[in-house]
Amino acid sequence: MGVGRYHSPRRADAAAATRAMILAAGRELFLSQGYAGTTVPQIARAAGVAVPTVYSSAGGKADILAALIEPITRDPAVAETLAAIGGSADAIEILTLLGEGVRRTHERHWDVIVELFPQSQSEPAAAEVYDRILRAYQEAFGAVADRLADLGALRPGLSRDDALDLLWFYLGQAAWPTLVRDRGWSLERAARWLTAQVTGALLPVG
Repeated sequence: MGVGRYHSPRRADAAAATRAMILAAGRELFLSQGYAGTTVPQIARAAGVAVPTVYSSAGGKADILAALIEPITRDPAVAETLAAIGGSADAIEILTLLGEGVRRTHERHWDVIVELFPQSQSEPAAAEVYDRILRAYQEAFGAVADRLADLGALRPGLSRDDALDLLWFYLGQAAWPTLVRDRGWSLERAARWLTAQVTGALLPVG
């Protein structure tokens, strides 16, 4: 009879707790002094662990940043919004659903989207994560552009790609911090205004 591999729930819980402490420390340091200005030894000190423990539990800096950013792509608001959009044949409702879905995602992950996500461009190992998440974000917007085009709802002369460009301009990564962080708008006000602007840009008048 073979001997099975021993699995200790207590040990697994301790490992998960250590990883969580490391990620929390990395998040705090990345936000306070920037990704480039943070070192693994600093993360180790803030988490109260040894440097080798950081690497064995969470990886290097880029791995920690990736782990902090990845939950954006798994937020249920994304799937819920796309499902609702796929079930609607009303172009105004579709854009309202999109604006509200993006607002909800920003509300849940504001620091990650606005502060940490842009920092992931700063070195090649982290830039791969940035590119992958950016593509996923744009693909979701592309699905909305496809839906509007399939419904024949776009303003005359606008292509599907034109629609994607305008969706990205008004509801993409750059618009929200400009209004909310830089100008002090609430997320709700920004969502209403940005949705109204993209609706006017994409749909026929009247």
